[in-house]
This record gives sequence, C-alpha cells and structure tokens, in this order.
Amino acid sequence: MKSSPPIPVTILLPAMLLSACAGKERLETAPPVPPQSTLVEAHREPDAPPFFTEPVVQALAAPAPVAIAAPVFAAASPARPAGPPLSRVAAANREAVREPSREAWLNAVQVYDWTQGAIYRLYTAPERVSEIALEPGETLVSVAAGDTVRWVIGDTASGTGATRRTHVLVKPTAPGLSTNLVIATDRRVYHVLLESNSGAAMASMSWSYPQGALKVLDRSGEAGPLPAERVAGISLERLSFGYAIEGDDPPWRPLRAFDDGTQVFIEFPEALAQGEAPPLFVSGEGGVTELVNYRLRGRYYVVDRLFATAELRLGEGRQQVVRILRTSAGASGRRSRKGGR
Repeated sequence: MKSSPPIPVTILLPAMLLSACAGKERLETAPPVPPQSTLVEAHREPDAPPFFTEPVVQALAAPAPVAIAAPVFAAASPARPAGPPLSRVAAANREAVREPSREAWLNAVQVYDWTQGAIYRLYTAPERVSEIALEPGETLVSVAAGDTVRWVIGDTASGTGATRRTHVLVKPTAPGLSTNLVIATDRRVYHVLLESNSGAAMASMSWSYPQGALKVLDRSGEAGPLPAERVAGISLERLSFGYAIEGDDPPWRPLRAFDDGTQVFIEFPEALAQGEAPPLFVSGEGGVTELVNYRLRGRYYVVDRLFATAELRLGEGRQQVVRILRTSAGASGRRSRKGGR
C-alpha cells in the first residue's frame, strides 16, 4: 500500500481557523482576567431568614369591662284609691267603727260582736264610770289610752278561777272629749273609741265571740268544748253571719243567727234561761210554716238544716213573733261583719 505525502503546516493552520469560525455560536468568549491589584477577598454573608417565621406570643392586658345598663321596666304598682293617704286612713277608720245597736242591749250592757280590727264606740260622761267587761277567763296584759291626762283609766276583776273576769273602768274629766283605748289580753286586742258628753253614758259594754257558739252541753248540763273530731270539721272561716233579725222586741229576742254551711246557730240573750223558750218554725215550700227539729245548747238553738226564713213565736192570743231572714247564700255570706243585726 502506498502512503500519502505529509501536509504542510502552512496549509493546516488556515483550515483550523476556518473550523473555529464555523462553531463560534457554541463557544463563549472567556472574560478578561482583571489585574491583580483590583482583586478583593470574598466573605460569606449570613443566610437570609426564612420567609415564614415562628409567631411571637405576647400577653396583652384584658380590656376593662364595659358596663351595660340593664333595661329599665316600669314596675306595675297596684291601683290605689283616689285621694291623699290621710283621707284613706280616715275612711278606713270610719268604716271600722261599730256603734251601739238596739238589738244588742242586755239590760244596760251593750254586747258587741267581736271582730278582728273593728273599733267599738263607748259613750261616757263626767262623774260616771263606764265598764268594759272582757271574756271570762281572759287575762289582761296591758291597757293604753291616747289621752291619760283628761281620762281616768283603771281595771279590776270579779269572780275566781275559770269565771274570773277582768273589767276596765273608764271615766272622763269633762264633756266633749275623744280618745282611743287599746286593750291587749292573752287572747286578742280590743280597739275602743271613747267619747264623752254631758248627757247619757253607757254603763257597760262587752263582747260575744263566734268561738262561743262552738260549745256544747254534755248531759250533766255543764258547758264544754266541742270534741276534737267536731272541731276539726268546723272552721270559723266558713261561718256565715248573713242573717237579719226582724219583728217584735221580747226579752228573748235573738242576738244573732249564723251557720257553718250545714247547721244554723241562733244565739239568745242570757234572759232566755229566765223564761219560756219560744218554739221555732221554718217556712217551707209555698210559704207554709212548719215546726222544725232543733236542739237547745246553752243560749243557742242548733238547727240541723239551713233555711231562708224562720219565725220564733210565743204567747197566747197576740203572739210575740220574731223573724230570722237569711240575707246571703253560700260563700258570699261568709264572715259578714254586720250579719244578724
């Protein structure tokens, strides 16, 4: 095999330069090397903090509470009667006053029905002593008068044991005086309105009590309290005093009548025991009167039924007749303050 002759250097050099020009798009020109005097030593900068950092918790003082006013509602006040307070007090006192009544006299003694909160009138006169008799067995605790300068107030007692009775004595020093008296006992409180005049004076006043009607007589004739089983079935709140007493005025004329819803009680004065007791007739259907069964217990007739009209008759020829009329029915008549008068 025959070898090729060598290529001269002068031919190779231009060829190499042409090849370099053809690939200049792929080659980058190397940057010039700066002079040694301008070089500075490099130092590493600290790393930049990350973009998200840990939250910083800082305790803040709580704001002061803000007071919120509560809504204001107008309080509903009960309706009050018209007029100034003092006029209402005077009106209430006038309505509470109990005056002496014709039917309540027992000889010279005015016998009031005792009612809680009532004011009882006592008419007096100078140089006359008026007596206030309490219930037998009642113990006096205190007596207070509004005017102790122009009124002489004292007390005494009569009887012994269970029949012992306290008497409060009253005497004015001049006519035209007025004051009040408060008597406190171991059972109740009495309010008395004292008035003096130059004319007549009440010799005595006392009371009758609804509790007195709730007593029975045993066969020996001695009064005693109702048995416990009967007391439990009778309530004072159920008593109705809605009865009127009309007709003649004999000594035995009843003081009052009342019922407990099933029985009627007719109370007579003490004079009943000194004479003949009148029979009781009740008006039935058609207004026909008929004799009714009843029992005598002390000063009381006890009728085992209710009635609208009844009559007490006594005497020959011209009879003395007293009528008892029921003025209220059911609960509407309970605890009537003026019934039986």
